Amino acid sequence: MKGRTDWDPLAREGDFEGEDEDDFEVDWSTARLVIPEPKKAVSLRIDPDVLDFFKSQGKGYQTRMNAVLRAYMEAKKAG
Repeated sequence: MKGRTDWDPLAREGDFEGEDEDDFEVDWSTARLVIPEPKKAVSLRIDPDVLDFFKSQGKGYQTRMNAVLRAYMEAKKAG
């Protein structure tokens, strides 16, 4: 499968766009591993047009649906 990325403009830009690589050092000594909780599988009835909309956005539609539900949940908790 051939990708659709046009690599030529990216190759012309070069790395870090004029910055020195040394300017991007990272201190990993304070990094911590965060393991996300596993998702729960559920059966959910959704209007066909809603499902079609999310599926039409491409791969990852279930993750996007989860993000919309999370945003709604957090808004309701805050207000």
